[in-house]
Amino acid sequence: MKLKILLPILTFFAAYIGALANGMGDSNWYDALEKPFFNPPTYIFGIVWPVLYIFMAVVSYLNAKIIFYIFISQLILNSLWGWLFFVFENPVLSLLDILILVGLNIYLLDILFKKEKWFSFILYLPYVLWICFALMLNLMIVILN
Repeated sequence: MKLKILLPILTFFAAYIGALANGMGDSNWYDALEKPFFNPPTYIFGIVWPVLYIFMAVVSYLNAKIIFYIFISQLILNSLWGWLFFVFENPVLSLLDILILVGLNIYLLDILFKKEKWFSFILYLPYVLWICFALMLNLMIVILN
């Protein structure tokens, strides 16, 4: 039972840590970067991420016993990405981080699929698709800059 509660709490803590990185970074550095044509307006991130963190928290609560260690690992990488990109201004290292993050989450989706956790699979899929999109944004920023 404790795992079921711990993972959602850690999910919202990761969201907080990630938000701190966005606030601590140099917005002039980010604004000066060449971005791809498909880069969404900044406000979109503020809409999408809270919804995704809620979905992640629900999935972690429902599946704590089968995803615990993978989920913790992906939360660490998720939280670290913002710090690497915005605070340390290192798109290459953040790209490596998000590559591993995507891989872990595809593996996590595979676990949910094989265990026939359909509701959790569907609820978690938008997060995985969003970080795949973020991977493409990060890659294009590395290429363009």
